[in-house]
Amino acid sequence: MRRMAIVLAAGQGKRMKSKLYKVLHPVCGKPMVGHVLDTVKQVNCERSIVIVGHGAEAVQSYLGETAEYVLQEQQLGTGHAVKMAKDLLGSEKGSTIVICGDTPLVTAETLEALTELHESNNAAATVLTAYTENPKGYGRVIRSEDGSVLRIVEQKDCSPEEDAVCEFNTGTYCFDNAKLFAALEKVTNQNVQQEYYLTDVIGIMVSQGETVLGYMTDDYAESIGVNDRLALSEAERLMRERINKRHMLNGVTIIDPASTYIGADVIIGSDTVLHPGTVLKGSTSIGEDCQIGPQSDIKDSVIGDGVAIKHSVLDQAEVGSRTTVGPFAYLRPKSQLGEDVKIGDFVEIKNAKIDNGSKVSHLSYVGDASVGKNVNVGCGAITVNYDGYNKFITEIEDDAFIGSNVNLIAPVKVGKGAYVVAGSTITHAVPENDLAIARNRQENKPGYAEKIRARAKAKKDKK
Repeated sequence: MRRMAIVLAAGQGKRMKSKLYKVLHPVCGKPMVGHVLDTVKQVNCERSIVIVGHGAEAVQSYLGETAEYVLQEQQLGTGHAVKMAKDLLGSEKGSTIVICGDTPLVTAETLEALTELHESNNAAATVLTAYTENPKGYGRVIRSEDGSVLRIVEQKDCSPEEDAVCEFNTGTYCFDNAKLFAALEKVTNQNVQQEYYLTDVIGIMVSQGETVLGYMTDDYAESIGVNDRLALSEAERLMRERINKRHMLNGVTIIDPASTYIGADVIIGSDTVLHPGTVLKGSTSIGEDCQIGPQSDIKDSVIGDGVAIKHSVLDQAEVGSRTTVGPFAYLRPKSQLGEDVKIGDFVEIKNAKIDNGSKVSHLSYVGDASVGKNVNVGCGAITVNYDGYNKFITEIEDDAFIGSNVNLIAPVKVGKGAYVVAGSTITHAVPENDLAIARNRQENKPGYAEKIRARAKAKKDKK
């Protein structure tokens, strides 16, 4: 049976008190609506219609061609929002999931179970429900003796018996598509809010003798809709716990899960150890047998096997197997490290490729450069790549030695096996196996230090 999805993402989200449109607020590094769209795609929804309103352009810019869009210019209720998709889906046959764009914690496993129950019973609608001892504020799900759903009653309309029910509506549904749009035609706005409620569809279907079921999730967290910053922080906490648990069950050691932050799309190999304070974001991929942290921040980077990264920041970097980084290193975008490379303390790499076995051990900057195999870059060495207007390339070939406190004024090339003496400022190419010295000869003036001190003291005494 064909499956489709309608994602409700038109609300302004005033309670967020933010310039950022509500469904674009991130949870574990991914906007909420991104989580929701990824989830419905995992249950094989062939078409995903996102109902947009406030912030429509921003939502479309983020989701791009992964969804179709309908604009709800006036927010007249959830029923009205779903009805906006009629032109796109009204003639389709199959199952349609309706879900809010601010419910990032709903899982694909739950949506699959909901949809399978719905389809196997040829139901007109199936409601995703949850249980809590304190359902205050939620619409109660009232079932018949055979377990089917009779109605959904909002808190303010509950009788004492209905108010005592602890099963509530999460706002996620699976519908027979044709029956959904037929029932929507009968929904009115004759209520206090003068809005068209999607929950009214349930009552309409029941009155027509249709089968309406309820599927209860065993995870209350899946019911959370994010309407303010408090709920956002709670969703972040719950999602982080879920992500950490998944990685640990897959063979990753997390020393202190409470202080470890892993983005939703991060991949980590088995037997890797994450130390406290580790933050992994974006599309980062980490291999097996790595030691990451403590206090390392890695974004959109690819890390090989057996890598050690301590107290360092990586952004859009590639790190080969068995390479060590840090402590206190910074790998900026387009940094490419080969295998068995050493990047030490207070080293910054930017838009540079450093090949296998090379070392930049401490207090150096390598930017806009190509460094060959088995190169040693000494303490305090700098590729001088910028003239205030343009960037220039430094090339260092295999087996070269760059001494401490060397300035390589780009564009410049140091040949294979060449040796650059400490303290040199190199402005011209150094041929293969040559020794380059670019500094004035040392001159010592006997006893002159005493004269300098006396002169300085006399100047101070005059003040």
